[in-house]
Amino acid sequence: MNCLSGNSPGKIDLVSVPASSGAVRSCPVYVGTCGYSYTEWVDSGFYPKGTKTADMLGLYGRCFSVVELNYTWYQMARADALQRMVAKSPPQMLFAAKLTRTMTHERADNWREQLASYRLGVQPLVDAKQLIAVLIQLPPDFERSIANRTYLAALLDGLMGLPVAVEFRHGSWATDTVFAELERRRVTLVSVDEPELPGLFPSLDVVTTPELFYVRFHGRNRDGWRSGNMQKKFNYNYSEEELRAWCDSYLLPMAARAEKGIIFFNNHVRAQAPQNGKRLEAILQEQSSRVR
Repeated sequence: MNCLSGNSPGKIDLVSVPASSGAVRSCPVYVGTCGYSYTEWVDSGFYPKGTKTADMLGLYGRCFSVVELNYTWYQMARADALQRMVAKSPPQMLFAAKLTRTMTHERADNWREQLASYRLGVQPLVDAKQLIAVLIQLPPDFERSIANRTYLAALLDGLMGLPVAVEFRHGSWATDTVFAELERRRVTLVSVDEPELPGLFPSLDVVTTPELFYVRFHGRNRDGWRSGNMQKKFNYNYSEEELRAWCDSYLLPMAARAEKGIIFFNNHVRAQAPQNGKRLEAILQEQSSRVR
């Protein structure tokens, strides 16, 4: 992949013509990956041979202008660590930071105190104007019950003032009343591409806030999805035809209703995520050129 020469920042001005107005409009779209610090990406050729973990973010920034941080899901966001990331990244780099799993998957008793700690932890990204979203990634068994609705509302209240996006995995949340509440709160609904399996949240082109649309490509590995093995789950390489279909059916309609968008590839195995990201960028650029 030749983008490490620094000539491709990973941002496309996606041009579309909304049916409502017929006027040409442009929506900046940033493409990136879920995480960037994978030693296997050295073996796969994305990073040069011998690249150390500490040098990966700077090299990643030559290819992409946005990254989704996995580390803040596994452990609490820390201001000192994120300050170092800001210092190592290009000034145009944008960060989406996952909410820590103790507040989404484990629901610790002291989650309110943890939420306050998280806000302090991501403050360097806020100060640098490089935080594009806080991602609340909910687990597959988080169904739309009264208790879960109440808990999610409390999380959203605690994150008020930050740009927040919610990814549902359970299909019970795919209702107009949920979308309307997110719209009222100005919270972004995350659109997903994942295997078509019973009970999972479907792929949608719903935009709940004009400030941002957010898409995550997880891959379509049906056999690996519920295997419990991360390498199997996210081992998938999107074809150009699949990405073109997604562009036509979902990305263009969303871009026509949003001010900007971010797209992340989570199929990190064998560096398929950055490969697919650059492939999608080329498709989006081609689409915009045709409209112009």
